[in-house]
Amino acid sequence: MRKVYFEDLGHGITMIDAQLYRQGQVSTYLVVEDERAAFVETGTAHSVPGLLQVLDLKGIPRENVDFVIPTHVHLDHAGGAGELLRHLPAARLVIHPRGARHMVDPARLNAGAAAVYGEAEMERLFGTVVPVVEDRVIQADDGFILDFNGRQLRFLDTPGHARHHFCVVDETGDGIFTGDTFGLSYREFDTDRGPFVLPTTTPVQFDPDALHTSVDRLVAEGLQYMYLTHYSRVDDLSRLQTDMHDLIDAFVALARNHAQDGPVRHEILYAEMMALLLGRLRDHGCPLPEDEMRRLLHPDVELNVQGLEVWLDKAES
Repeated sequence: MRKVYFEDLGHGITMIDAQLYRQGQVSTYLVVEDERAAFVETGTAHSVPGLLQVLDLKGIPRENVDFVIPTHVHLDHAGGAGELLRHLPAARLVIHPRGARHMVDPARLNAGAAAVYGEAEMERLFGTVVPVVEDRVIQADDGFILDFNGRQLRFLDTPGHARHHFCVVDETGDGIFTGDTFGLSYREFDTDRGPFVLPTTTPVQFDPDALHTSVDRLVAEGLQYMYLTHYSRVDDLSRLQTDMHDLIDAFVALARNHAQDGPVRHEILYAEMMALLLGRLRDHGCPLPEDEMRRLLHPDVELNVQGLEVWLDKAES
């Protein structure tokens, strides 16, 4: 078993690296309240040994975990939920109503990932999505309040990245677990100006108007932090809010400018989005060599362009 990286953030919250893709790309969170515990996000099935390792290191019995809470059902967020629950006898899954059926019967999730990556690569990246027994599932609508051992967790429906996405307001932690709604912010891009953020427009449910609304709704809660899945905790939220809106609009403008570019559309969109983000990183004061910035940005630029193309094709149909 690989040694897992984790960081205690205060307020009973521990960020645990999901050991997916590379260290520093996917976060999960362990929240502890007076000896009871909950996980927010799970990573994949391959992430589960690391999550259990942190429980053991902290001396938390597995029967003390009450909830497993993926923000949405994309595999880097929820792919390990069923496997994790197999090891947590008292825990229940809390999930968006639109995503619940995919956790109970993950056949479509497995098939969709296999179609994109191929069976062998899907297994290497994600493992198998294990079904969750239906009577262990709690569906959290907009405004749902979960009593976690006296600690109130409040759920906000936040479409834009996906229609089956909620964010989790944790006033005790002075922040919100945002999944992908408040974008991506990798610690390698931090400078004296603070964190750098970019939106994620991955397939297949990107909705720019809804995402603008969701971003504003999160900031309007008036808390200090966003606990991102990609990656870890950020503050300076007013500036990041402005940057998110600006880049959502910039991505949409890129897509519309090249909507009719046919077979070369993907290549052009990729090149222009990469150039846009490299320019923003230079303006942000990022000292990394361009090759390193490109390497770190590549997976998200590729997925973002795929999502923009799906959005364009739906708009034109």
